Amino acid sequence: MTRETDLGFLRRCVELAREALEAGDEPFGSLLVDATGEVRFEDRNRVQDGDETRHPELEVARWSASHLTAAQRAASTVYTSGEHCPMCSAAHAWVGLGPIVYAGSSAQLVAWRTAWGLPNSPVLPLAINEIAPGVEVRGPFVELEEEVFALHRQQAERYSGSLPESPPSR
Repeated sequence: MTRETDLGFLRRCVELAREALEAGDEPFGSLLVDATGEVRFEDRNRVQDGDETRHPELEVARWSASHLTAAQRAASTVYTSGEHCPMCSAAHAWVGLGPIVYAGSSAQLVAWRTAWGLPNSPVLPLAINEIAPGVEVRGPFVELEEEVFALHRQQAERYSGSLPESPPSR
């Protein structure tokens, strides 16, 4: 896939993340795209009911295991607004999905949350390849950083009030 193709799919993931935020969830969205470029499945974060495992990346893995052959899964690409957490990285590897392309990294999210004084995640923010070393990974995409940052800032403001308008410098 070309960078422009990746960006097109990632923009849809960011739209899904925005939908999640507007619905009261954390801003994450994901797509499963097959080898022909067809979107086969999409979802957004759905953790507001208290089940913190309702990540869209995990739903992609579950759906693909039930609806695609092993060869179709391996030829598919997962696009997501944020880098997979360890739970989702493991699920991705276990069902044998192809590449992962993400807009914002876990390292970026950790830096933003730290700058905002928010608590650490209960799970270590490990990179995808620390959990699933055989998975091809592309990201983050600087073209979407400000938009992803803004969604996470809005979500964080729900819990802590006013926050900085721009990402911390690298």
